Amino acid sequence: MRQTKPSITSVSEDVWSRASHRHALLRGLLEENQRNHLSVKLVASDLGISVQHTYRLLKKLREEQTTASLLPLPRGPRVGNRRLAVNIEKIIEEVIKKIYLKREKPTLKQVHRYIECECQKSGFNVPSMKAVRSRVATCNSKTLIKKREGKTATEAAFHQIQGSLEADRPLEIVQIDHTKVDLMLVDDITRASIGRPWLTLVMDIHTRMVLGFLLSLEAPCTTSVALALTQAVLPKDSWRAERLIENSWPTSGIPRCIHVDNGAEFHGRSFERGCEQHGIQIAYRPPATPRYGGHIERLMGTLMHRIQALPGTTFSNVVERGDYRSEERACLSFREFERILALEVLGPYHNEIHRGLGQPPIAKWTSSIETTASRHPLDSQAFLLDFLPYETRVIRRDGVRLFNVQYQDGGLAHLLGHPDTRLRVKYDPRNLSSVYVELPDGDHVRVPYADLRREPITLWEHRNAVRCLKDEGRRSVDETSIFTAIREQRAILDEARGLSREARRNVVRREIAQNCADSPSEPNQSQFPAGKPEDDVDRIPMPPPGAHSGVEIW
Repeated sequence: MRQTKPSITSVSEDVWSRASHRHALLRGLLEENQRNHLSVKLVASDLGISVQHTYRLLKKLREEQTTASLLPLPRGPRVGNRRLAVNIEKIIEEVIKKIYLKREKPTLKQVHRYIECECQKSGFNVPSMKAVRSRVATCNSKTLIKKREGKTATEAAFHQIQGSLEADRPLEIVQIDHTKVDLMLVDDITRASIGRPWLTLVMDIHTRMVLGFLLSLEAPCTTSVALALTQAVLPKDSWRAERLIENSWPTSGIPRCIHVDNGAEFHGRSFERGCEQHGIQIAYRPPATPRYGGHIERLMGTLMHRIQALPGTTFSNVVERGDYRSEERACLSFREFERILALEVLGPYHNEIHRGLGQPPIAKWTSSIETTASRHPLDSQAFLLDFLPYETRVIRRDGVRLFNVQYQDGGLAHLLGHPDTRLRVKYDPRNLSSVYVELPDGDHVRVPYADLRREPITLWEHRNAVRCLKDEGRRSVDETSIFTAIREQRAILDEARGLSREARRNVVRREIAQNCADSPSEPNQSQFPAGKPEDDVDRIPMPPPGAHSGVEIW
């Protein structure tokens, strides 16, 4: 087996200098028309080597024509030279293939033990652990990872990334993603921990601007996507004013394409239909390929890193957290952290020079949006409704029934002539005091409780009450029993507020949802199209995101 040549990147400057000196002298010999033994002897003397060695170097230089061919070969056994018997080598090779290259990922010690048994059966000497380790090291690394780690790990390690996701103008490609925030929050009153919130983020690829975000105490779902996207599309003046934020947030407009992962919330029928309604293309990342969401993943990593400077942080992992007691150090409430996060995004992030852009995101947006024709929803309230979850129902004389709750309004009377027509009944899980019937022409009618004495409830409270009633042995659950159970649960939660984190978290859920229910029929007129008559307000069911907390809760 031929000796392996040394790498030109690993040799020292001194060794390389000597090889260059040899090259210069030997090149002269090769270029002489009448080279003789005397001239070779003189060069050998100058180089301090034998004449025979000089002839060997001349031959190598003539064949390869490079300075690297004159580098001294490493001493010791030749690379790849094996001293074990062929039969033992065959046993090691077979055991590595059959035992080591498995998804169960056995250890080298287990492999060596198996080789030991096979060699003893055949009467061969047992190879050392070092010998086995060296054979594994020579295995093809791609094959090794594929057999032991799987296809996903192999692609992550060896897949060549060609370019990156780029957009030519603002709102051409928008990314949406979620993450659990590395921070413990506290209850407004007791200041005890209520756990970590979720963050849904909307980002413009061309300018790297944050178009919108949503904090929630619940895991990502269709409604959280709807609320975050609605905030991203609509103006945010009233949202900033409610939180006493003076920083500019000029982004608004309907995106051309939304780039998302394969989460269930992005495959929901309401999200897909809402995008179709407004001419928005949905681009899904290939499964198990987080590299395709690099832009928004990096942004989330940046924000989480900055959040880790706040009291109550959980850091990125247990090792980094050490003995830091996150719950004991937590002091920020849900509202306080929402404002801090907004100030961090609208202040430092939007105004610092972005490494990928060479300028601040806000400057990129300002210069690019002037030459871009953007679309805006004609009806801000209807835009949100187009993305809310829905069920199909037949409109009957007593109204419409959803979640075992009856809803009724005179605006449904003209629909009674079509008893076989099933219409979409949309709902906001944060507030079930009203539902919204989508008419055949695309408009919506707000339909409240049939019994207006009922208090607003959340879908989370409703499901919890139904579950408890069934646990008690109820075969059927009616509207009265549901609301009675919810009232009892609320009283228990109020008493237990200071006892458990889950109880405190449930109370905060209810309070934030109540803020959404305080004025459900008083939308912000500043976000209506110019000239919209006031008597149409009853057909615009929800306040805009800026008129309430913008927080998903149920």
